[in-house]
Amino acid sequence: MPLERDSAGRTYVLHANGQRSHYILNDFADPWKPHDTILIQHGFGRHAELWYHWIPILARKYRVIRRDLRGHGFSSYPRPGDAYDYTVDTILDEIVDTLDKLGIEKVHFLGESTGGMLGEILAARNPERLLSLTVCSTPSYLPEPALQLFAFDKKDWPTACRELGSRGWTEALSKIPGTIPVTDPDYLPWYLDQISVSDGEGLAGYADFLSTLDARPSLAKIRIPTLILAPSQSAAAKVEDQKKIAEQIPGARLEVVDGPGHEIYVTQAEKCQRALLGFLGDLSR
Repeated sequence: MPLERDSAGRTYVLHANGQRSHYILNDFADPWKPHDTILIQHGFGRHAELWYHWIPILARKYRVIRRDLRGHGFSSYPRPGDAYDYTVDTILDEIVDTLDKLGIEKVHFLGESTGGMLGEILAARNPERLLSLTVCSTPSYLPEPALQLFAFDKKDWPTACRELGSRGWTEALSKIPGTIPVTDPDYLPWYLDQISVSDGEGLAGYADFLSTLDARPSLAKIRIPTLILAPSQSAAAKVEDQKKIAEQIPGARLEVVDGPGHEIYVTQAEKCQRALLGFLGDLSR
């Protein structure tokens, strides 16, 4: 069956390549009114359930789909010997296949961090599937200093994920200024427990994929309405770099979101939500 549900009630799309993509669908909009769909694609190491606090705001007006990336959360990942082509074409085809199997023609794509890079490439490659694109704290590629940083004195980034595990890798990341500056002392333990849902091997495979992913050639080809939520104090998505991305996407709207850290979808959630809803509201008018 192309759609599956496990014993815990989690829902999945089964792809022809044998991999499963976990997704969560929420829809609390008035059922007698037509309403669009928002697809949320998280960044590296995170997963769909970490966007829980966006659902009450968005799902009252939109159908909202949160999807776990390959090797993240409850989505599967290729094991040694699996015939899996770990390329951007495969990853994007799985996103499109998810929409096809859910019977959804077009979505507003909301991508956070490296999840937004997928949205940028998808917008250039399959604009007919997107109503709009919103990227949040999104670089256009990962430069060598970033890859070295993510390696944490290991051979490379994938090796760090394998040897440290998902929790250990994220603990190391949390110690870097400008990454996860949540002041609530109870947040980080909860966050680390959530990240531990993913297997280090699954993250390693995706880290290897991300190490060569480059959205820069796609930017000038984007012809759909685009919103860029730029963090003012991110270690990985500098404001000047976000401005350069905005200049390359015709008609892009840039919103600088003031606040510490890279993960403004958490630390500045209300500001990001207001900006997104304002952007979508303008499109509907």
